[in-house]
Amino acid sequence: MGSVVISVRVPRDLKEKIEKYGINVSSVVRDFLEKYVEELELKKLSSRLDYLKVRLAGKIDPKLIADLVREDRSR
Repeated sequence: MGSVVISVRVPRDLKEKIEKYGINVSSVVRDFLEKYVEELELKKLSSRLDYLKVRLAGKIDPKLIADLVREDRSR
């Protein structure tokens, strides 16, 4: 997997504080962005599931769903 460089402009006083505390900016930003993107993806998935739940309401037997989930978990 390749990587790219992203630069960001911050106020000088923030940069001084980052240096003062020895913060590894690339590591902190990378971790934050990974978590943030994961949250966005989960929100999008949740919205899609809500949409499907509304569309399929009353069309699928809840017992069938429970059986399929149990079958999948047992694998």
